[in-house]
Amino acid sequence: MGKEAREARQRLKAQREAERERERKKRIATIVTVAVVAVGAVGAGWWFAAQSSQSEQPTTALAPITRAADGTVVMARPGVDKPVVDVYEDFQCPACKSLEETSAATLKNLAAEGRVKVVFHTVTIFPQDLFEGVTRANSVRAAAAARCVPAGPAWMTFHDRLFKEQPPEDAEGFAIDDLVAWGEDAGVTDPNFATCVKNQQHAAAHLADSDKTLQAAQIDGTPTLKLNGAAVEQGTAFNPSALRQAVLDAAK
Repeated sequence: MGKEAREARQRLKAQREAERERERKKRIATIVTVAVVAVGAVGAGWWFAAQSSQSEQPTTALAPITRAADGTVVMARPGVDKPVVDVYEDFQCPACKSLEETSAATLKNLAAEGRVKVVFHTVTIFPQDLFEGVTRANSVRAAAAARCVPAGPAWMTFHDRLFKEQPPEDAEGFAIDDLVAWGEDAGVTDPNFATCVKNQQHAAAHLADSDKTLQAAQIDGTPTLKLNGAAVEQGTAFNPSALRQAVLDAAK
């Protein structure tokens, strides 16, 4: 290979590396601009908190799970109306997956103990143009499928599976066939479930409710926890022992 050819290949390689770096910075800037609370966008505070408190072992006896008319899902023992923890989450949000892995067991345990009412608000925080709409589409497919699952233990199993199977933000995921299979694995027996998922029957309702929720609750990023209406700091949300104590204090 001649000198000119080698130099041309080196220039091409440098150009490609520069382009990849520009794309990387563009993606990071876009995520920050839309206030998506992703792992790299919220700093190290919640990460440090997550490391400083070990996650609890989840109970095998969940509190009853019901669905409200607005699409929210409630986990609480009968008669438990307060304190209330509102969980605002997006199935495609990486930081929501981290919260699920860190503090979800604490909320399940507290609800099973009759110490808290947990309300899950599934939203789509991503704009249409993020990663050419792939991320938003993933979020909507997953959320719409979750609405096809009847309230009860199967819903929570499906909910947890969605976070476990969360695809990268820039890749298409939550395929329809997979969503149907995961529902069946979760124990869904409703004969209309597969059709509901395949037709994305609740997609429009999810987006409408999501927009209303984000505006009414003034949520600009996920995950967001609110305890009796007040936002919970990330350092507490991602620290299981601190989160438990905050809920217990709110009950006094």
